[in-house]
Parts: sequence; C-alpha cells; structure tokens
Amino acid sequence: MRIIVCIKQVPGASQVEIDEKTGTMKRDGVESKLNPYDLYALESAMRFKEQYGATVAVITMGPPQCEEAVREAFMMGADEGYILSDRRFGGADVLATSYTLSQGVRRIGDFDLVICGKQTTDGDTAQVGAELAEFLGIPHVTNVCRIHSADTGKVTVDMDMPAHIETSEVQFPCLLTVEKGIYEPRLPSYKLKIATADRAVNWIKLDDLPDRDANHYGLNGSPTQVKRIFPPENHQEHVMLEGRGAELGDRLFEVLDERKFLQKL
Repeated sequence: MRIIVCIKQVPGASQVEIDEKTGTMKRDGVESKLNPYDLYALESAMRFKEQYGATVAVITMGPPQCEEAVREAFMMGADEGYILSDRRFGGADVLATSYTLSQGVRRIGDFDLVICGKQTTDGDTAQVGAELAEFLGIPHVTNVCRIHSADTGKVTVDMDMPAHIETSEVQFPCLLTVEKGIYEPRLPSYKLKIATADRAVNWIKLDDLPDRDANHYGLNGSPTQVKRIFPPENHQEHVMLEGRGAELGDRLFEVLDERKFLQKL
C-alpha cells in the first residue's frame, strides 16, 4: 500500500504581511509551522503504515522554506517527501491549488490512498481535499472521524455528519479528509531526525508536471480573486478600576454595559 499525505506550512503567528497587489500572504521568510490539522492526517497514515506495511509520502506546495514541514514529517515516520515549488504556482486560489497538487500526485505515480487534514489554519476553506479527489478522478470521503479497517481493496470509515455518524466503504484508490482528534498525533522523533537528516527531498517545478500550461496554475489559473485581505486589528485597551468592593462591582457593570456585553433586566 502506498499513501500520499498532503501537508502545508502555515504562518506561525496571526500577524502576517499581505501583498496589496495580489491580495495574497507573503510567505517567504515568515515564521511558520506545520498546519495543525495535517498532524492528524500524518498520524492516520502512520497507523496504516504500522498495521499494513504501507509506504508514506508527503507532498506540499510552497516556497523553499516549506522543506521544514517535510523534514518534520520525516521525523514522524514519513518515507518520502515532495515539494511543488515554482514562482508560477504563487497566488493560487483553492481551485488552482487543488489542481497543482493533483498534478504533483500524478507526477509521483501510483498510490492507493491520499489523506488530507480537514482544513488549513490560514485558509480554512476545507475544500482542497474534495477538489483534489475530483481532479484525480477518485472517490473521496470527508469529515472522517474513525477508520475501521482496510482490506480487500477498500477502506471502511466513519463520517462525522451534522446530526449523526455515517459509516462508509470506499474502494482504493481514494481520498480521505480526517477530522481533528481522529488520533492523538505522535511527537517528532529525535532518532528519526538524525536518521533522516540526509534523506533527499524531491523538488517539483511546473516543467516537471504532466500539464505544463502555466495558465492553469497560480494567479493565472485562479478563477477567484481576493478583493481585499488584511490581518485582524489588535486592540489592547486596559482599564484600571479602584475603590471598594460594592463600588467596583457597580463600576464594572457600567463598563460592561457600555460595551454591550451586559444589559439591565
């Protein structure tokens, strides 16, 4: 069994710079971390590896610094790493991102299962997994909260639906997007860090993909455009109140009432 896990490096802080011309985040040189939801996808793949002897590859798209995320995946047990990195991929919306990843997966070759985290903390669309499956032409299951078994060419999973839990069987090859909490992610291993320090990472540019038409990638291939994007304003107003208990209680109520947190009955 061969598993491909989609991972992404996301900003490690809420204060990020925005390119006013393109409306996209400036990712080069920004303090970053592995997307928290992808940790659950990686752990799910590791459970498959331990139970069924699978080979696990990770794929990501981004600037050269996202190699850090791939190295972290190696420390969690991933066997191979692939990075889609090309200036022509920059500024991609959800559709162009999904298409680029699908081309990367096709470039990697045969696979049985693709696993994605539910969403990313920088985009929060939760659409890439499903769109990736559509571009690959394979069945997919979203909101997976439990994986029962994988045998005779299929996998059985539970989906966390709004009002109930639904069990589904899906044939390989397929794609799963897993929920937060499906497993407890393992910590990166220092032993694996040492063992994989010299492991090669595979870099993929547009010219390496099956479809080399630049109009299908990045801003050129994005049917949606961001009109305006900005980080949230940071308000740090402090109010100090002095006085006796009853007096402070009345004053505190007035402050909360002014801000419409409370109101008199």
